[in-house]
Amino acid sequence: MVWDVDDTLFDYTSADREGMRAHLAAEGLLAGYDGPEQALARWREITDRQWARFSAGEATFEGQRRDRVRVFLDAELTDAEADAWFQRYIGHYEAAWSLFPDVLPVLDALSASHRHAVLSNSSITVQERKLRTLGLLDRFEAVLCAAELGVSKPEAGAFLAACEALGLPPHEVAYVGDHPEIDGRGAAEAGLLSVWIDRGTGCAQAVGEAVCRRISTLAELPPLVRADTRFGAPSTFG
Repeated sequence: MVWDVDDTLFDYTSADREGMRAHLAAEGLLAGYDGPEQALARWREITDRQWARFSAGEATFEGQRRDRVRVFLDAELTDAEADAWFQRYIGHYEAAWSLFPDVLPVLDALSASHRHAVLSNSSITVQERKLRTLGLLDRFEAVLCAAELGVSKPEAGAFLAACEALGLPPHEVAYVGDHPEIDGRGAAEAGLLSVWIDRGTGCAQAVGEAVCRRISTLAELPPLVRADTRFGAPSTFG
């Protein structure tokens, strides 16, 4: 079984919102907006746009971070200045890190019957630190990320790399992610059992049941994968 991280295991949306709210207040930047929600909406729009550039190979992981800051501040900043601003934000963001409450129960429930890996459109440095801090890193045989792979979800190559890391063909691997297109359709088209965890985070896109299985809580996952005889290969981890 392969997992997405942000907004699947880790409550990224809440951490980003609360972290940026605290950061903007500390930086004295809220006065230029009608309220915190307007500032946060602008940050989210810029983040999505710059992240799309990274996913398309038009920017490096570090470059998209710097450009998020430059566009948000509407300022010509050196790399060092943009990095320093982003790191101050990171301090507030990390203080708000948390798992969704259904994560540990489902990982415990599937620990003996299923093998686990991570595939994320982030970087290994970022996600391994996050998983370690949240107490999850040791639960996964492999952590694969777009920045190091050189290919991003929804490209089939990203999903196939995760299958290769587990030594399993795609039809024997399930992928669980929060985005219906990037995760849901991407995994299905790569030949994996695709499970879309719809946490109601505001993604308006939808995909049909023929493409991926839709669940609203991870508590629905164990019976879903156990009902499919393709899954449940004995663990070789540890």
